[in-house]
Parts: sequence; structure tokens; C-alpha cells
Amino acid sequence: MFTMLTYIKPYKWLIASIITLTLASTLFELYIPTLMANVIDIGITDSNLPYIIQSGVWMLVLSMLTILVTIVSIYLSSKVATGFGRDLRRALFVKVENLPIETLNSFGPATLITRTTNDSKQVQDVLSLILGTVTRAPLMLIGGIILAINREPKLSLIFLAALPILIFLIVGVMKKAIPLFEVLQTKTDRLNLVIRESLTGIRVTRAFNQVNYEKKRFNIANEGFRDNGIKVNKTMALLFPVMQLIINFTNIAIVWFGAIRINEGTMMVGNMMAFLQYALMIFMAFIMLSIAFMKLPRALASVKRISEVLEVEAIVKDPKETRESSKNKSGFIQLKNVTYRYEGAERAAVENISFKVCQGQTTAIIGGTGSGKTTLIQLILRFFDPVEGEILVNDIDVRFISQRKFREKIGYVPQKAILFSGTIEENLRLSNKDVTEKEIVEALTIAEAIDFVNLKEKGIHSVLHQAGSNLSGGQKQRLSIARALVRKPEIYIFDDSFSALDYQTDAKLRRSLKGKLDATIIIVSQRISSIMDADQIIVLDQGKMVGQGTHEYLLRNSIVYQEIVASQQIEEGVS
Repeated sequence: MFTMLTYIKPYKWLIASIITLTLASTLFELYIPTLMANVIDIGITDSNLPYIIQSGVWMLVLSMLTILVTIVSIYLSSKVATGFGRDLRRALFVKVENLPIETLNSFGPATLITRTTNDSKQVQDVLSLILGTVTRAPLMLIGGIILAINREPKLSLIFLAALPILIFLIVGVMKKAIPLFEVLQTKTDRLNLVIRESLTGIRVTRAFNQVNYEKKRFNIANEGFRDNGIKVNKTMALLFPVMQLIINFTNIAIVWFGAIRINEGTMMVGNMMAFLQYALMIFMAFIMLSIAFMKLPRALASVKRISEVLEVEAIVKDPKETRESSKNKSGFIQLKNVTYRYEGAERAAVENISFKVCQGQTTAIIGGTGSGKTTLIQLILRFFDPVEGEILVNDIDVRFISQRKFREKIGYVPQKAILFSGTIEENLRLSNKDVTEKEIVEALTIAEAIDFVNLKEKGIHSVLHQAGSNLSGGQKQRLSIARALVRKPEIYIFDDSFSALDYQTDAKLRRSLKGKLDATIIIVSQRISSIMDADQIIVLDQGKMVGQGTHEYLLRNSIVYQEIVASQQIEEGVS
């Protein structure tokens, strides 16, 4: 939770200025009732007109100064709160971008979105409230009590009965509300999750005629959010009516006992008026604090949720001292006895994997579902580090290369083609900002994407919808491949990137890649036809390497590979 203080530190001088200005405006405001009492007890009683005018001018000046200082204080408070909110959202976004894949999955996208937007906004709003109100309320409360006691010590005994009740009420309500607000934020996560899944899976929902089922899911999540919100509001709704009741009875008591003292001649009318003003200020301070306390429980729940993300330790870290590889080496990869086990898994996802990928070679990885192909690729990409063994790139352990430099060597095409809203050109420039338009066209040509791009009215400047929803699966895959080609790296990794292509386009694309790329290529595929021409093929089965060699060698010597070939009804020599 103390992590949050890091993001307030840059604004410490502005916060000090706000506190100083708030103190000044509170002192001005507290002095006005004293002037008013003197006007009544001295000016009016003695018919002293010059004194009345002088005191009136001072009251006017102090009122104007209070207004001016308060405006500046509110402006600075807003500046600090919005700046803090911006910094917090940026920190959350950067943290999420660098979270380990397993941690990212354990949180889930819905809650991470809520924590970055809704939760950070709750904390920002409360900081604004604290700077603008909570810093003012204690000063007004303490100052009001001191001046009230100074005016009428005996009458001030009324506060001994009222103030403890108010404090007990606020603490009690807050104690009950904090757990409810934590549940409310969880309900917000659930609601966001259901909405997100319903929108992204709307085609599946309609195809299986399950719209009513999705409505029920949403209604359950929505009503859960509503019911918890009602509980919270019922709890908070007790605060103001009870406070108002206590304040009204206290005012009645002040007027009652004050009138008795005036009648006895032990108290002046001006003092009575000033005392009432100070009592009003004291109760206003409590009202301001209660408003803050209404907001505080939800903000504390948000702070806890944000801190959970910010305080996650990065599993994959940059080394303190990096090592440089030989300039003669380029695109060389070696795995030595690599093992990785997911948290809570019964067996290792990949176990004791060793092989080399030589410079300029094409290496294919194949295996059944759950054989560890994707895990192996993620290890090579260093999305996480092996629990045993090591991965070398150009004879250097990847743990001794900065992540940025290491990934500059790689052009990656994921299993699921990911495109962003924007133009085709903007999507391709994600991998290389300095690429020319000619190089973009060349990459599109190699990726067999130039034909459908040219058919679009604006060519490479054509706009793609979110996630490339206005393209077919094969078109998205080809653009993803072109994006990797634009980078011109040492190593290309294609993670089942040809699955949406027809066999003819697949064959043409592989010939283009082999003929025009002078780089190391790693291909993960379920299709034998996509990997038959590879220099070496790695066969995985239940996380273990059970075969290594060319297509012809594995057909003769690997039972698992023979079964894969047979299942696809592909005979030796067929491309």
C-alpha cells in the first residue's frame, strides 16, 4: 500500500503550498466571528459607528481573501490529483505490459482494466477530496473548538456530549462499509468480465442461439452489483440523518443554555453569536470529514487492488550486467536441458529439451495438443525463464541479455493473429518505425498479402477495425507475417502462423520465405505440409523431445511422427 506514496512524492511542494493556503484561509474564516462579536458587543452596544465600519471593512477583506485563497487551493488540489491519477494509470499500464504471462492470466483482463481505470479514478477523486476538504476540516475543527472554549468555557461542555457520539458514528459506519466496498469492486470486475466476454464472443453466442443465456449471465452479474450497491448505500445513508439530528439537538442546547446565561448577565449577546458560528464551523468540519469517510472506504479498497498489481515482482528481469555476443554469430540458438513447470501443474510442460538452431537454418517444431510447443516458443521468446537448463542466443544465455536488445533480434508471429485499430501501414510499422513504404510493399509481397491489400480502395492506408475484424483469418495471418518481415530480424518465429491459409497460399508463402529470407526460422505447425522442407524437425510428445531430424529421417525412425503423418494422410514425398 505504501507503493502509492511514490506517485505522490513529485507533488510534495504543491501539497505543502495547498496546506499553507488552506491554513491561511481557515484562519481568516475563524477570525470573522470574533469581529462580528466585537461589532455587536462594542460597536452596537456603545453606538460606535467608526468601529462598526472599520470592523465591517476588515470582515469584507478577510472574506475576499478567504475566497481568493480557497480558489487557488482548489486549483492546485485539482492539479495534484489529476497529475497523480495520470501517473498512477501510466504506472499500472506499464506494469501490466511487463507482467509475466502466468501472472497476467491469474489476474485476468477484466480486473486489470477495472483497476487501471475505475480504481485509479476512485483514488484520484479521494486525493482531490483530501487535499481540498480533509486538510481544511481538521484545522477548522481544532480552531473552532479552541476559539469556542476561549469565548465560553462552560457552554463548550455541550461538545463533550455531542462530539464523541459523532466520532463513534463515523468510525462505526466506516468499519462496516470498507468490506462492502471491497466486494463492490469485485462485483464490478465480474460485471466487466461478463460484458467483455459477451461482446467478444457475440458471434458464437448467436451461432448457438444462446443470446438468452448471455442475458441471464449479465442479469446475475448486474443484480449482484446492484444488491451490493444497495447494501453500501443503506449503510452510508444512516450517517447524514443521524449527524443532522445530533447537530440540531446540539444547536438547541447551545441556544437554550446560552439564553439562560445572557438572562443571568454572565454572557454577552456577541459572544453568543460568535459561539453559534464556531459551533456551526465545528459541525461543518464533521460533515466534511463524513463526506470524505464516505468516499474513503471505496478508495481504500481500490488502493489495495492497485497495490496488488504494482507490487507484483517481475519474474523475468534484466540482468545487472549484460554480455555481448560475438559479431560473427547471428541467429544461433541453443537449448540445453530446458525444463519448465507451470505453477500447480502435476508434470513439467517441457522437460529436458536440448537442440541447436544454426544460423540461416529452418527448424520446425511439431507435436500433438498439449505437447509443449507453445511453452517452448514462449521460453525461447523469454516470456518466462526455464526452471532448469539454459537457452543461448549467439552463445550468450538470454538471462544475460537485456530484454529489449534480445527481442530486437526476433520477428514473432503469434498463433492468434493480433492486429490493432488503425491503418495497415500503422500496424506494420509497429515492428519497425523507420521502415519505408517500399519495404512495406516488399514485405506484403513476400507474405502473399499484396493482392488483397491492393484491392482495397486506399491500399496500405486502408483502416482496420479493432482486432482486424474487417479481415478474414487468413488475411490477418498474412499481415501478421508481413509485420514480422518488416522488422528484418536475425530470428523469425512462426507459432502456428499458417493455420488459416489454404494449402496453395501456404506453399507459395513458404517458398517466398525460403527464397528471400537470409535468417534463422523457427516454425511451429500442426501441418506436415508446412514443415516438410525444414532443415530439421523437432518432435514433441507430452513435453518431451521424442524425435529430431529431417522429414525423411523421422518418417523412418520416429513412431510419433509417423502417427502424425498418418493422421493427416500424407505420404512421404508429397508436398
